[in-house]
Amino acid sequence: MNAKIVATGSYLPKKILTNKDMEKIVDTTDEWILQRTGIKERHIAEEEATSDLAYEASLDALRNTNITPNEIELIIVATVTPDKPLPATALFVQEKLGADKAFAFDINAACSGFMYALSIANAYIKSGAVKNALVIGAEELTKITDYKDRGTCIIFGDGAACVLLESTEDEDEGILDIRLHSDGHYTDLMQVPAMGSVEPCSKEAIDNRDIYIKMKGNETFKLAVRHIIGVSKESLKQKNMDFKDIDLMVSHQANKRIIDLVAKKAGISPEKTVVTIDRHANTAAASIPLALDWSVKNKKVKKGDTILLNSFGASLTWSAAVIKW
Repeated sequence: MNAKIVATGSYLPKKILTNKDMEKIVDTTDEWILQRTGIKERHIAEEEATSDLAYEASLDALRNTNITPNEIELIIVATVTPDKPLPATALFVQEKLGADKAFAFDINAACSGFMYALSIANAYIKSGAVKNALVIGAEELTKITDYKDRGTCIIFGDGAACVLLESTEDEDEGILDIRLHSDGHYTDLMQVPAMGSVEPCSKEAIDNRDIYIKMKGNETFKLAVRHIIGVSKESLKQKNMDFKDIDLMVSHQANKRIIDLVAKKAGISPEKTVVTIDRHANTAAASIPLALDWSVKNKKVKKGDTILLNSFGASLTWSAAVIKW
């Protein structure tokens, strides 16, 4: 059995924070942000929880299928910004959908979270344990963003997107290969120092602003390009393919310069790359499914296309997948 994507969906909160708005918050400019990151605006969740964004994205996907919530067998939510430390955000999504027959759980692999979740759902389907799965990336990164740190606050936004997978007996259709990697030697590159078991939330942690994302941007950039290219080659090689064989590359939307550099080094033309970071900024686990859903809705994807997904996440995770649409 293979797992194929039968529907995509997405949701972005209504409030928008533009680069011009950012100029009023920190010492930066619209021109500088756009040049360095490719971001024009980001969406901000106000009264909505992460599970609310995930729920809306799920409804968007289900509208395009004949599958009802009660037929969903597995729900995985990839997030670093859960509704609560306990229970899993996926359980709130399950309850809101009324997907009573599913089993649900969360995973945390930062910006590679969606890809890790996709690999888990793929394995469940290939094993025959389930016939379908809802894989969601949902984040409210603005809740852990320090708006006094101009190096990070310009980067992040909120949003959710998902794919609905179904089993297929066609070996040449659906998810053909997924590769995952991590390296725990780089945990200091991007982290939230407090609010965990090492440093529980306290007045001192709040005063030190350790409850927000800390990032070493330059080091992360250099590693990202190398690892994305490497894992993409690895996944394509498993199917006797090369970069020339893909019809579309959908990357984690962290920085437009990373996407452009990966495409240049891989010899992939700009027409075959997807860039949506300008519309929603870096949404971590939500960014690849957001970009994929945008591609589907804007008819950038057609049946039979070979799609390369690739990601690079905090401290340190990276992955790639080859999909036959």
